Amino acid sequence: MRILGREPATILALIAICVKLAAAFGWDASTDVQAWVNAVAAAAVGVLVAVLAHDGIGAAVIGFAQAALALAVGLGLDWSSEKQAVVLTAVTIVVGMWDRTQVTAPVPAAAVRSRAKPTAV
Repeated sequence: MRILGREPATILALIAICVKLAAAFGWDASTDVQAWVNAVAAAAVGVLVAVLAHDGIGAAVIGFAQAALALAVGLGLDWSSEKQAVVLTAVTIVVGMWDRTQVTAPVPAAAVRSRAKPTAV
């Protein structure tokens, strides 16, 4: 099932236009807030594309977490840089642990062990 097909840029353009329409017809959002909403939408589409393509999901998730945290801080979240760093570090570690379960070594462990044994001369 294709959700984005070959046009993720079109989806982003649609989101951007919807944000502008909402602002024009009643949503009292500053230009900064609109920019943040579009940035998070771009990060979310990046994650979705990575999931659908089965490629690079870890980096996309970390990028999305960074964008979401930046949005929260931009909208008034009062976290110190230390708290932000701890949260992003935790996200990175969790994604790394998950990635580890998804990666298969190209050479079986038994082959590596057999090469490590010393040979008699």
